[in-house]
Amino acid sequence: MKHTQSSHFQPLNDYVHQVQRRIGATAAAVYIIHKDTVVNEWYGGRHGSEPDSRPVDEKTQFNVASIRKTYLGLAISLLIEQGEIHSIDDAICRYLDKDIPQAEEVTLRHLLTHTHGLMEMQGKLVCEFPAGGDWAYRNTGIALLTELVHQLTGHPLSTYMQRNVFDLYGLHETGWRTEAREEMIYNYYEDPDTWVGPNDSTAGDQSNLFASTRDLAHWGAIHMNKGNIGGDQLIPESVFDRIVSPQTPKSLPDHEPLNGFIWWLQRDTPMNQLGERLPGGAYQVLGITGCACLVIPEYDAVVVRMYNQLSNQEGYDYLADIRQFGNMAGDLLRTFKPSRQDERVCRQYEKK
Repeated sequence: MKHTQSSHFQPLNDYVHQVQRRIGATAAAVYIIHKDTVVNEWYGGRHGSEPDSRPVDEKTQFNVASIRKTYLGLAISLLIEQGEIHSIDDAICRYLDKDIPQAEEVTLRHLLTHTHGLMEMQGKLVCEFPAGGDWAYRNTGIALLTELVHQLTGHPLSTYMQRNVFDLYGLHETGWRTEAREEMIYNYYEDPDTWVGPNDSTAGDQSNLFASTRDLAHWGAIHMNKGNIGGDQLIPESVFDRIVSPQTPKSLPDHEPLNGFIWWLQRDTPMNQLGERLPGGAYQVLGITGCACLVIPEYDAVVVRMYNQLSNQEGYDYLADIRQFGNMAGDLLRTFKPSRQDERVCRQYEKK
């Protein structure tokens, strides 16, 4: 792989490093792709607080937390393309071989855009609000969609993605991990002696998805290029058109977040994760560990940051932070004029 690192993006690296220290993360990374060229690749810190712990590098795999849900979003869109799902306006109960009385009015659209109104309470499924009547970030909808993939394909989400996406695009540093590996970095959780890492679920239904920084950037580039990598259209464009188009029910007020297939889309709302200076058409996903993948089609760019933290420090405003990160990245990309050295083709995005 060939890549360059432009000093133009050093202010963004410095900002990420400052936040890393503020939130108590031992590790951080920043990776920027611009016009299929890696123009910034920065790694900071170590896998743990011990002085002799492994330094963070390009092989380090972070737990990406809720970013995993966009992999589920691609699986749903691909199943539509394959004819297994007729429409996202179909009720979820049409596809599952069990009765869910609370979900009779809930469609796949509601589940994909966090407008389903379902939540777990004391081990029971209850309706927080009528489907399509409001927005609330709940994992209940993600669990139902994950079950849907298994129901339709006969395989767990992890297997379906490995065979239909990861192997196809060479995402060899991405996967739901059940065993520790040297390159994997765990995440602090409240007590610094407690780590969150791989678990025993092989189904792709838990937060044990790990990815390297460069693989997560590749994930963003796959979406930005609508499945075309190195001139090869490996998955139809229409799969990605669905994913990054507004799918939130039009009945919701404009102050609510706007989602595609899980991804957050640019919208002027107090709940938005994207910086207000980012152009329309930008989209992003963020995990509780601090990892984020931002795609800015207008600038032909993907920006990824990685952390290994789970509990926010007192006084830390994650929304203000992620917006500032996006605004800084957008501002720097808007004024970026690559040199000849910066224009070298990144071999990472050729078909493997």
